[in-house]
Amino acid sequence: MKDFKNLQVWEKSHSLTLSIYGLTKSFPKEELFGLTSQVRRAVASIPTNIAEGCGRSSDPDFSRFLQIAFGSACEVEYQLILAKDLKYIDDVVYTDLNGELLAVKKMLASLISNIRADR
Repeated sequence: MKDFKNLQVWEKSHSLTLSIYGLTKSFPKEELFGLTSQVRRAVASIPTNIAEGCGRSSDPDFSRFLQIAFGSACEVEYQLILAKDLKYIDDVVYTDLNGELLAVKKMLASLISNIRADR
């Protein structure tokens, strides 16, 4: 069993989740059950799947949950583009959050690759 709180990718994805939760408070009220809910679920899925994967007993299981987290990160990537295009966030906020997200994606890809190489 691995302690997910010791993983930098979990810390970074948790921080991103907190940022996006704060940001979406300013989204229009009519988006509460739309984009707001969707992006919050997707971003929270990243550290959630990292944590769940750490609780699994094998590296292949852990890798599978990291891949799910990566898929959620891709979903958030699109949702940030959508939020920017809908003018819910400005270009500076988009650039900052997208940079954080891309760092998480790179860390996940590296961790997945390292787990596969260890087999």
